[in-house]
Amino acid sequence: MTQSVPPPQPQPQPVDGNPYAQAADGAPDAAQQPGAAVPPPPVPGVPYAPVAPAPAKNNVGLGLGAAFVAAVVAAGVYGAIIGLTKHEIGWAAVGVGFLIGLAAGRVGGRNPVLPVASAVLSLGSVYIGQLVGDAMILAKAASVSFTEVFFQHFDVVQEAWKADADPLTFVFFAIAAYVAFTGAKKAAV
Repeated sequence: MTQSVPPPQPQPQPVDGNPYAQAADGAPDAAQQPGAAVPPPPVPGVPYAPVAPAPAKNNVGLGLGAAFVAAVVAAGVYGAIIGLTKHEIGWAAVGVGFLIGLAAGRVGGRNPVLPVASAVLSLGSVYIGQLVGDAMILAKAASVSFTEVFFQHFDVVQEAWKADADPLTFVFFAIAAYVAFTGAKKAAV
C-alpha cells in the first residue's frame, strides 16, 4: 500500500515581512489572511494621511466672543505700544483691526453680523488703546500710577486724547474698521 502525500499548500506571507507575526491567541495576523484589506502605501514626502477640512462654522455668539476678547487684548497691546514709544503708530491700528476680524471670522464662520461687529469693535479697541497710551504717558509725566490716571482721572485722559487727535487719527480709525470688516469676511471658514 502506498500512501500519497498531499502537495504543500502555499502559505500567505505577511505584509511587513515578519513571518512570525501572529495575534495573541496564536492565530495568524488579519493582514496575513488572503483577501484581507491592505492599506495603501504612504505617499512619498507626506508623513500623514490627508485630513478632511473641518466643517464650516456659523456660530455668531462664539465669533462675537472671540472678536471681543481679541479687541480687549489688541487695545492693551496697542496702548502699551503708544505708551512706550510716546507716539501714535497708525499702522498698528491696522493690526488691531486685522486681529479682530481674523478672530471673528475664524471662530464664528460666515455669519453676516460678524464683519459689521468686527468693524465696530475695532473702532472701540483703537480708541481705548489710544486712551491707554495717553494714560501711560500722563502717568510717567506726573510720576503716578497708570491705574490712578486711567481710572480716577479719565476725563483728563480724554481731554489729552482730544488735544492730540488730528485728521490722520481718524483716517486710521477708518482703515482699522475696514480691515476688520474685510478680514472677518476673508477669514471665515
